[in-house]
Amino acid sequence: MLLEGKKVLVTGVLTPQSIAFLIAQVAQQQGAEILLTGFGRGKSLTERTAKRLDPVPEVLELDVTNPDHFPALRQEIGKRWDRLDGVVHAIAFAPEDALGGNFLNTPWESVQTAFRISAFSLKELAATLAPLMPPGSSIVTLDFDNTSQAWPIYDWMGVCKAALTSTVRYLARDLGPKGIRVNSIAAGPLFTMAAKSIPGFRSLERRWPAQAPLGWDSRNHLPVARTAVALLSDWLPATTGEMIHVDGGYHAMGAPLAMSDESGEDDPEPQQS
Repeated sequence: MLLEGKKVLVTGVLTPQSIAFLIAQVAQQQGAEILLTGFGRGKSLTERTAKRLDPVPEVLELDVTNPDHFPALRQEIGKRWDRLDGVVHAIAFAPEDALGGNFLNTPWESVQTAFRISAFSLKELAATLAPLMPPGSSIVTLDFDNTSQAWPIYDWMGVCKAALTSTVRYLARDLGPKGIRVNSIAAGPLFTMAAKSIPGFRSLERRWPAQAPLGWDSRNHLPVARTAVALLSDWLPATTGEMIHVDGGYHAMGAPLAMSDESGEDDPEPQQS
């Protein structure tokens, strides 16, 4: 019961295939009381998915593009709980023209949308909820490692994820004196409803296990969920500002010069969600 008595907010739960859904489920199994967020037409989908959790959590309104929603969220959490022990940030989005090899032609408006939702929202969420969080609290975000390479077709989402990594470090700096830890999880490719629309995801999903020394199952979200719960718990009290890789070891291996599919033809370059 790593999270016994903990009160945790989980964002980004849309369907049961969402990574955030399994994090919420494992957190409950480990003793946490949770709240979820949703907004707009998607909130009803989140509420339907929430019914698969036991006990069924409330779903609070949060549109990260609406500045008024952040203080309203803090107020709503404060009505229900005397404190907030953990936050899971699982929010990301990029318009279609910010992905797919269109990097040089993407307009600022699309870049701005991707950055605001995928990176700046973490800062807004952390700054808003920090007053509710006692020493020992933890913030965890879902990232993908773009710190040292450019991924084909990932384009401006890659830039946003690199910004998210940096945001984690600066939040760790500023919230550390308050006793709040901030970390990210860099997972391998995981199959979700959103991943199906990412250009080249199937190629990446197929090729990742060949380079990951521990192998990789893109349908298994449990390693990421367990890592998130560990980071939310008191078991890692001195870990902050970190990117924790949960990718089967892929990130640590040198990439092969060429990889072929079963037909003997080279695959397209890998993509990432």
